Amino acid sequence: MTEFELKQAKKIKRLTNKTFNFDTRIKDGFFTANYFLKTRQIAQANELGKDIMMQWFQRKDDVMLCGIDEVLALLKCFACNPENLEIYALNDGDIISAGEPVLKIRGSYSDFGFLESAIDAILARRSSVATNVMRILRVAGKKTVFSMADRQDDIATQIGDGYATRVAGIDLVSTDAQGLWWGGKGNGTMPHALVQMCGGDILKAANLYSNYFKDAKVTALVDYNNDVITDALKVANALGERLNGVRVDTSANLIDKYFNDKDCSGFDPHGVCKELIFALRQNLDKAGFNWVKIIVSSGFNAQKIADFEAHGTPVDIYGVGTSFVNNMTCGFTGDLVMLNGKDEAKFGRKNIASNRLEKVLLDQI
Repeated sequence: MTEFELKQAKKIKRLTNKTFNFDTRIKDGFFTANYFLKTRQIAQANELGKDIMMQWFQRKDDVMLCGIDEVLALLKCFACNPENLEIYALNDGDIISAGEPVLKIRGSYSDFGFLESAIDAILARRSSVATNVMRILRVAGKKTVFSMADRQDDIATQIGDGYATRVAGIDLVSTDAQGLWWGGKGNGTMPHALVQMCGGDILKAANLYSNYFKDAKVTALVDYNNDVITDALKVANALGERLNGVRVDTSANLIDKYFNDKDCSGFDPHGVCKELIFALRQNLDKAGFNWVKIIVSSGFNAQKIADFEAHGTPVDIYGVGTSFVNNMTCGFTGDLVMLNGKDEAKFGRKNIASNRLEKVLLDQI
């Protein structure tokens, strides 16, 4: 088997192991900018663009590419005469630079040009999420990061975002939807709602959870009463080895009761601050609960995690949501760059050479 055939086989295996949930209205141009649809009609009526090449790129350095497999599946499902398309692409997970082509398609404009909007959107969304995750993992070092991005955007984004999250290196997600394309399952801790329904009694909530899910250790949410250390110790003493960890999710506009009689002039005590986590770890260890993990969430991004890690803050798991998905890191542009085998593009654009692009055979996928 040649090197190309080996790479192609790997790509086919990746694609056939996924089930992409496409809206069938894509075929009708429902999600396509109207002027692309009109251009397609003109091209068909006047026999234009029988042999064009379109290439996609973005304008940022150090971006993790994601969405290529999804785009290939899209083309196979909805392009007209997909077997006639000549396709070259990079791979999901590749690190790309500004101006680098990630995808080139040669064929009749009428066969695939109407998919430009969908391709742009897929590459932009998936690559942005993957890049955001990559940058957080870089600063988190060896610490575990948990994706809690299920509530930060339209639920329709969960499946693709979950896939992009995994491409970047995170398997721990909060919903089954996020894990659909790679077989992952949702995980999580108890919510504030359970504590609320127990009248704010964290111990009652933890016991109910433990007694119902007997095969799972409890990760208790301990910020409900804004008294993290008191409630963490209460749960640890009651549950013992049934307790896996405690999660601190203090809002950024609150100051935990631990600081009520403390001098906080040298730091900001709001929210989930480093000083609170150091104190929590110290008190758990002093009471003999050194195995209890500390999970933190609420407003964590790359900058805050980097600061926590730089100071050696004793965090075991970071829960991240908003900064994964509500931050569009990059946008992709598709341009026609060749006509009838010759260079032809709008001023400022050109067919960019690349020795990284790999040929894709859609009929084998």
